[in-house]
Amino acid sequence: MKIREITTLLLILTSSLLLGQHSNDILLNKTVLFKITNQNSDKISYLFGTHHAFGKAFFDSLTKANQVLESCNLLIKENLNIPGEMAEDIINQRIVITKWNKYLSKEDLSFIKNLFATSPTDYNKMTPTEMYVFLNRYFKQQICLNKNVNDTSLSLDDYISSRARKQNIELYGLETTEEQIALINKDVEGMPRKSHKRRLVNIIDKIRMKNSNYCEETNWYSQMKIDYQLNIPCKNALMLTDRNNKWIKTISYLLKKKNCFIAVGLSHLMYECGLINQLKSLGYTITPIKML
Repeated sequence: MKIREITTLLLILTSSLLLGQHSNDILLNKTVLFKITNQNSDKISYLFGTHHAFGKAFFDSLTKANQVLESCNLLIKENLNIPGEMAEDIINQRIVITKWNKYLSKEDLSFIKNLFATSPTDYNKMTPTEMYVFLNRYFKQQICLNKNVNDTSLSLDDYISSRARKQNIELYGLETTEEQIALINKDVEGMPRKSHKRRLVNIIDKIRMKNSNYCEETNWYSQMKIDYQLNIPCKNALMLTDRNNKWIKTISYLLKKKNCFIAVGLSHLMYECGLINQLKSLGYTITPIKML
């Protein structure tokens, strides 16, 4: 083979490789679904980054995600909603009552009373942090996503669980609901009362005004315009780094045993400490799957 021919062939091969890498990089930021494989195993698993505010309508629209869920025999999620151990059960069992008049105006407290009028959860026993988390998700579900009244799922993760149960797929929770509630509160431990008040006032105003100008987060998730920032360090050790490091031990064990569908919050896939990088470091091949 002549030198010119060899050079041309090398250029073609190099261009193909670069195009393949570029294509893969572009797809990475346009999906929330990844295939997990390992050359030493015949198991095929999947990693799905959820947004907890979404639900039935969104997941039903994802044909590929539904197909791969059906191919798995184990659903791994952050926690399992077990009767008697759900958030409402944990909160209602408390003795301590929150003095909401120290956090909310009479008008805002009346709004909360009406909002919880038919709820099984005693809002008087919620912490300001838990109330903010609830209201934030309520805003995204009802205002940003206009959640269908027939969708009774608490979250996207919850709906995926219901689909798995119908298909007789085994479920596994990486942590308990009680542990999650403790983490949510610990994450803002020491936050001044005025900061709690400001957060609650802001989110209540957004709900009351039905202000969809603050729906950027749900918009970019639904459109899958995601920057995974895999080379950026994780900034929240408590909520991301520590949990990811704990989860990966269980996940790596289960991946060897089952064809798994892993459904966890999207942020747990992102950054240097994310599950994508952690699985790669264990020798797994992570392949983005086109969704839209």
